[in-house]
Amino acid sequence: MKVHELRPAAGSNTRRVRVGRGIGGRGGKTAGRGIKGQRARNTVPVGFEGGQMPLQRRVPKLKGFTNPFRISYVVVNLDALEGFEGDEVTPETLRAKGLVPKQGFVKVLGRGELTRPLAVSAHAFSSTAEAAITAAGGTVTVLPPPFGGRRPPAQGNALTNR
Repeated sequence: MKVHELRPAAGSNTRRVRVGRGIGGRGGKTAGRGIKGQRARNTVPVGFEGGQMPLQRRVPKLKGFTNPFRISYVVVNLDALEGFEGDEVTPETLRAKGLVPKQGFVKVLGRGELTRPLAVSAHAFSSTAEAAITAAGGTVTVLPPPFGGRRPPAQGNALTNR
């Protein structure tokens, strides 16, 4: 073992250095502030950058932010599925009927009643929709997202037009 390999014991805490308590220790007299000057006299406000416009005034103040990785769903309710012809419902068949646009993930919500069994495949289901489909004798299949187990690709002009 060498001197540079020494470490304090796990979980131990180092005591706070009390500066300005006489000349006997390392924090005496000027207490680590140097000699004279503006910063030695405790008159510089926090965030002061010497007259330059400070960072907290340079950055724009917009409320909140837009998550570029959010997943947005196209919504289909049970009442739209009730009038659907056929026994199997997939995003492709919904697009062919014009119930959902060309792009986007499909989420089934529970508004309306379902009286016949359907095999529904979609990217997401609300709990009420899932319960109503299974109560009518149908099956529910959750489709995996195309980006695998990773987060979705970023959206928005600031991130995609590069």
